Amino acid sequence: MAEKRMAYLAAIVYAFIIGLSFMFVKLTLAVATPLDTLAHRFTVAFFVATLFIIFSKKKVKIGWHDVTQIAPLATLYPILFFGFQIFGLARTTSSEAGIIQSTVPIFTLLLAVSILKEKAGRGQLISVFLSVSGVIFLLTMSGVESETANIIGSVLIIISAFTNALYNVLARKLTQRYSLLTLTYIMTLFGFVAFNSLAIGSRVIEGTVGEFFQPFLHWQFVLAILYLGILSSLVTSFLANFVLSKIEAAKMSVFSNVATLITILAGVLFLQEAFHFYHVIGGIMIITGVVGTNFMGARSKTKGRVG
Repeated sequence: MAEKRMAYLAAIVYAFIIGLSFMFVKLTLAVATPLDTLAHRFTVAFFVATLFIIFSKKKVKIGWHDVTQIAPLATLYPILFFGFQIFGLARTTSSEAGIIQSTVPIFTLLLAVSILKEKAGRGQLISVFLSVSGVIFLLTMSGVESETANIIGSVLIIISAFTNALYNVLARKLTQRYSLLTLTYIMTLFGFVAFNSLAIGSRVIEGTVGEFFQPFLHWQFVLAILYLGILSSLVTSFLANFVLSKIEAAKMSVFSNVATLITILAGVLFLQEAFHFYHVIGGIMIITGVVGTNFMGARSKTKGRVG
């Protein structure tokens, strides 16, 4: 029971960190390219993780077989998840991205049904339809009042949410086989290698390698990249793996709704982002659908136990 409480507390902390991360990403994009931001973010994360292992004398033992087992998971998170997310944020507001990101529980349910062969009730399917309708409504209204770039950004955020959901489903087994430190460190290593290779490679092709470290001349970027590297990359990876080792993937994904609320508030209050009526309507549809999906699931399980 105590472990479950710790898991839920960790999930809440995870949601708060993720919720604010969208705002910090927008700050970094004001002075750096998406790839440079990701490279610096995971350089900080990998450096801090390595220092922790050295000074705490913790050992990370892993062979090539283990690497091949973890590689697909690390490709989903952090590489694809953060990759699609940051390019999406470069083309849309953090508030809208946060709303769309709340579809993670919906994708998690659908993947659990298709991959884990779990059953979904009629109420859950109706709730899924409501959330999907909310996303479509947001995309449609964004297209009416915004440029095409916003639609592309929204689609990229949707793909990011899908990769996050797939990670939630697939990570459950690996969290039972490997220590949290090992999983977090290897995943951070994958992000460090992938994003630095892409960022430096693109700089070499463009002949602008000298500009790679220029963003560090801005103190706002330094603060933002420290937050993203240490808290939003390293700590959240550890927290996510810990939570997934204690509770079901679907329950973990529900906490993305808390992150959504924080993202919206941060975007409006600190970044002065516009918040239109269709954001409210679409957000209510998505979140109501998500809550309904999990409530209906919990209620059907309860009935099953009583019967």
